[in-house]
Formats: sequence, structure tokens, C-alpha cells
Amino acid sequence: MKALRIATRESPLALWQAQHVKDLLQQAHPGLAVELVPMTTAGDQLLDRSLAGVGGKGLFVKELETAMLQGRADIAVHSMKDVPAQLPPGLCLTAFLRGEDPRDALVSNRYDNLAALPPGAVVGSSSLRRQAQLRLLRPDLQLRELRGNVGTRLRKLDEGQYDAILLAHAGLSRLGLKARISESFAVDVFIPAIAQGVIGIECREDDAATRQQLAPLHNTAAATRLAAERALNARLGGACTVPVAGHALLQGSRLRLDALVAAPDGSRVVRAALEGKRADAAQIGSRLAEHLLAAGAGEILSALGVDLERRG
Repeated sequence: MKALRIATRESPLALWQAQHVKDLLQQAHPGLAVELVPMTTAGDQLLDRSLAGVGGKGLFVKELETAMLQGRADIAVHSMKDVPAQLPPGLCLTAFLRGEDPRDALVSNRYDNLAALPPGAVVGSSSLRRQAQLRLLRPDLQLRELRGNVGTRLRKLDEGQYDAILLAHAGLSRLGLKARISESFAVDVFIPAIAQGVIGIECREDDAATRQQLAPLHNTAAATRLAAERALNARLGGACTVPVAGHALLQGSRLRLDALVAAPDGSRVVRAALEGKRADAAQIGSRLAEHLLAAGAGEILSALGVDLERRG
């Protein structure tokens, strides 16, 4: 039997995620040969500039997608928050794993929580979304760019370059680093990134056999949450050049979606929420996006060069 090839980034977290998918596949299909195909993406290489300045989070997935389209890999494993709203022709998202904790986390060696940071403390983050929300909560802090994998960011914190840094709770948890977390922010206070904490698996649309092999890994709750969040993101431009936050909470047959659009400097923020039937997840995302646009998000996005007419 031919081995199933998983394209993955080479960072420790990406490799953990790919290995996790390999283990799940082999549990579901005993005897299945699975191999990892690690590769370095442009997003991993261009560390001297902000993500917004070099093309956004899609830089973390492009090489993996090219490998699938060229037949060098069968599937790619992604942190779904890195996957753009629009996929290349011929590829599809086939399975979503059960979501990990979606919250953002503050990591500091000296301070127990955000409130304990003194005025002027230096906080590191590469995310415009995190920077904008942090400016709302603590406009007295100094925010500085922070790129690199989780280990690199923690090392820079340990070297004293920052008083605190912001990372995803899920990534720290998966790497066995939960003890480093000083505080995890409530999702209704600090809205997470679209799809934060969810691992997704992408493959070729015409590869029916592989899609069938992936079916046992699919989690419907995660898929429902992502349907709402990614519909919201698609209508709002779907790029990391804009601080867009969105998080769906499932409660029985209901779904509540909280979202935020902010100017990069935090000077203007539009925030709203919408609740509806769980079965209407994608429609809830689209409707909430329209509400945000009408409430002022459209002006913020247009000022940042987002073509809303083309995406509408």
C-alpha cells in the first residue's frame, strides 16, 4: 500500500500537529503507512518583517498547497487560523479535528497577569488582532513586533527583550508548555483569531480515497464553529493585514458568534455579536459581517485597501 504523505511546516508545533494527525490516521486505519514531508514556507523564512508587510498568514500554507497540487504530498495539516478564506482551485478542507482551547495567553516571567504589568511594559506580538485588542485594554503598554516559532518567542522573552508576550493557549498546550502561561484571556474580553485552536486537513478535491481515509478524524462541532467564523472572515477580506477577530460558541442547538474589526493602531473598533441556530452557522457569519460593515468596519477595511465589493 502506498504511504499517505503529509506536507507540514518544520516548526516544532507544526510537526507535532502533523504527527498527531499521523497517529489518528493509523489508529483509524491499522496498517496504513503514513510519512511526513516537512518543508520550510516563506512565512517561516521572512522573520525580519511583520506578517502584514510580507503577504499575510497565507505564506505559511502556500508551499504545502503547491506540494499537493504537484503530487509530492497527499494532504497538508494546518493551524486553521493560518489558512486564508479562499483556497486554490483543486484543493479542499476535508477534516477538522476537535478544537483545543481557543484563548489567547499572556506569558511573562515576572508578572502574573495583564493587570500586573506596569505602565510602559514591553509586550511582544506579531498579530495585528492581538495588538489592537491589547491597546484597547492597556493603552499604556509598549507593543513590539515578535516573530518566529513558539520556542524562538519564548527564548526572546527569557532573554529579557520583552516583559511579556502573547501566544495562543492551544499551541503552548500542545507543546507541553502550559506551565509558561501567566493568564489566558476570556474569549468575551479578548476575542480569538478566526479558527484559533483548530487543526484542519487539506487535500486535493479529486482524491476521493484520501478524503474517505480522513473522514473518521472529522469533528462536526469544530466544523460548525469554523463555518461561522470563516464565513465572517471571507466577507471581511480574510487577510491578516486587518485586525479581525471572531469566535463562535456552541450551546446546544444554538450558536453565538462574537466578532471585532479594528484599525491597526486600535484607534477605532467595531464589535458585535449574533446568535442563531447552529444549523445556520455560515449564514450567521455572513450576517454578522454585514452588520459590522454597516456599523463602521467597512470604512476601516476600505482604508486598509480591502476590496469589499469583490468579496461580497
